[in-house]
Amino acid sequence: MNAATPSSEPVDPADRNGTFRSESLELALAAQDAAAVAFALRHDVVVVPKLVLPTDSSGTSDTAAADAAPSTGGPDDGALPDEGDQVRVFGRENTDKRILLLFSSDDTYAAMVPDDPNRQVMLYDALSLRAFLEAHLDVIEQVFFDIAGPHTMAANPEDLLKALG
Repeated sequence: MNAATPSSEPVDPADRNGTFRSESLELALAAQDAAAVAFALRHDVVVVPKLVLPTDSSGTSDTAAADAAPSTGGPDDGALPDEGDQVRVFGRENTDKRILLLFSSDDTYAAMVPDDPNRQVMLYDALSLRAFLEAHLDVIEQVFFDIAGPHTMAANPEDLLKALG
């Protein structure tokens, strides 16, 4: 099989060897090809920002964690999210609506939040992304891919659900 030809078999996120990147999504975004983006989301993974709380359970700041290098993922460092992991979403002031930001790699997320000392990500496959969107469809108003560039695209959540099949 030609390396440039995407496989129709889904990629197992647990078998990524610590790689937080979807080359097929990256190429689809570079081409600004919505059909290729949908294909990549159905058959590969997408990098999703992980919500990281700034304080520990006692309510005090965890300076050791804040001083550490940015992390990618939880204890399994790259497989599908653990049960307690939460997606980091972004909101506009004075509204209860949220924006979901998805990335082709951890590097493109880092470009958006370069000064975040505790940046963490998870990998979502099509089933995980679909479940998240279905559970939060009432509050997610827009989805952006690689918002810091260089090849940003946007979709409304309903269209993205349709694209996921």
